[in-house]
Parts: sequence; C-alpha cells; structure tokens
Amino acid sequence: MAKVFPHSQGPVLDPFVSLEKETFTLWMKSLVCQTNGCTVFDSNGDIVYRIDNYDRKCSSKVYLMDLRGRVLVTIRRKRLLQIVGCWYGYRWNPDAGEEKPWFQVKTYGRLICTGSSACQVTVGFDKYWVVKLGSKQAFRIVNIDREVIAEIAGLMQVKQKQLSSGISLGDDVLTLVVEPHIDHSLIMAIVTVYGLINYKL
Repeated sequence: MAKVFPHSQGPVLDPFVSLEKETFTLWMKSLVCQTNGCTVFDSNGDIVYRIDNYDRKCSSKVYLMDLRGRVLVTIRRKRLLQIVGCWYGYRWNPDAGEEKPWFQVKTYGRLICTGSSACQVTVGFDKYWVVKLGSKQAFRIVNIDREVIAEIAGLMQVKQKQLSSGISLGDDVLTLVVEPHIDHSLIMAIVTVYGLINYKL
C-alpha cells in the first residue's frame, strides 16, 4: 500500500513585509482627476497604495487603500491640546465594530536631543519617532534605538529625476525607502499622517 505523506507547507509570508529593502515612489496626488491624496508605486512601477480625499484637504478621517480601493487602514484625528495633535490608525475589519487602535501618532514641536520637529509613534509596546531632516520634504522614521527603519527623500535627494519615458518628476514626487522586515503598510500609514500634518494632504 502506498504511503501518503502530508504536503510540506512553507512559512506564511506577510504581503506587507519584505525580506529586502524596498523603494517606493510617492506622488502626492490622487488618481481621481489628480485631486487631493497620494498614489504610491513600487519599484516595478505598479500602484500598491492610494489615498483619495477628493476635494477635501487635511480631513479628520482618511483611508489608506490598495489599488482596487480596498481599505487597509483607517486614520482618524483627535484633538487633545492645542500644542499636541493625535492621530489613530485602525486596521480595516468590516466584520468588527470599534476596535483598539493599531497605532497612535502624537505631534510635538521639537525633540530636545536633536532640535528637530518630530512625531512620536506608538505601535503596541513599540515606539518610533518621525524626525524631520534638513530638507523641506525629507524625514525619517527611527526606532527607540535611533535605527532608521524608513526614510523619505524629495527629488533633490535622489539621483533619478526623470522617468524612463523622459518625463521629469516634480516637487510633489518623493522617494520612500523601507528597511527589511518592516511592515510597509504601517510605514505608509505613518507617512500619511505626517503628510496630513505637514503637507495638508
């Protein structure tokens, strides 16, 4: 009688986590008639994330979606004090009611240690900082040990300023680099909050 062996199963891969460093291109425009929002391309030129705010800027509720419009993260703003802004991110679950936030972002004027304006991000027991760099559009996300896990650069900081078609990229196009083993949907949600705060996304 032939023996039946179970099929070996490989590890389940998280579609939002890469084993290698990833580079994304952010166009600070929506796909919908180039209205307020953001469109994110991966290194292959495929759209992976989008935000469509239509005719509203700096909305108190924003949805981070995939290409097909499926909501991945809901981002909500709550006002605590005049000097502190607070944003909450929720993983999308259509079958559940109000859930605990996935992450929280608080805005502060400046970090004493660096002198740079910053936001504090809390994800469970982990804490991160979004630190503005010298350039107007450049900032990075660092962990509690000050290790960089993601960084945004404007066109002045990247070598390639033109697409392969020859079209020049404008100031509303940014480059995002995410380190390995980091959830880039979380990074995009944090970048979205930072954009709402600083660029009136």
